[in-house]
Amino acid sequence: MNVKIAPSWKSRLENEFEKPYFLALTDFVKKEYQSKTIYPKGSQIFSAFEACAFEATKVVILGQDPYHGPGQAHGLSFSVQEGVPFPPSLLNIFKELKRDLNLPVPPNGNLNRWAKQGVLLLNATLTVEAHQAGSHQNKGWETFTDAVIHALARENEGLVFLLWGAYAKKKAAFIPDDKHLKLYAPHPSPLSAHRGFLGCGHFSQANAYLRNKGKKEILW
Repeated sequence: MNVKIAPSWKSRLENEFEKPYFLALTDFVKKEYQSKTIYPKGSQIFSAFEACAFEATKVVILGQDPYHGPGQAHGLSFSVQEGVPFPPSLLNIFKELKRDLNLPVPPNGNLNRWAKQGVLLLNATLTVEAHQAGSHQNKGWETFTDAVIHALARENEGLVFLLWGAYAKKKAAFIPDDKHLKLYAPHPSPLSAHRGFLGCGHFSQANAYLRNKGKKEILW
């Protein structure tokens, strides 16, 4: 199957595209787009991979679902395009950046500026039905994004995985402790951010680790 994904990723993931689960997932997603309002736009499903090449990846931020409101999701976890109001989780991320690194709240929520520096903004599920959170979970996307994390963890050293919330924490099992840094916190959602996301210091810790590995820090 010819999946339109960035070449650096395609060479490592092409075996996934021929597996039965991915063929079934493709059929499901196509039918959903034909009959319902699905986010993000079809052309943006793999935007995270276009924005951050495999070899350039230094930090992985794992989300769960794309945003399911109009005009929000564009293929990068937690990110919204210019002119779109900040969703609550993204606003809490910016609050923690202010507390941790004394950075002002940016003029927009487009995190492509992070992706260009090597931050893979990956959702575990890459599509969602409008206003139906979790509607495309357990259809095959998680198997695919697990393969992404496996490839990154296996072929690289010195990556930072920011694992926010119980769902993301489950992915830690196949990330070797001796090769990468895994940082855990509650999800930045207003429902849980006060339980430890606000105050986690992940952004400064990530940069300290990258610096220690001789890598360029992220300009958050």
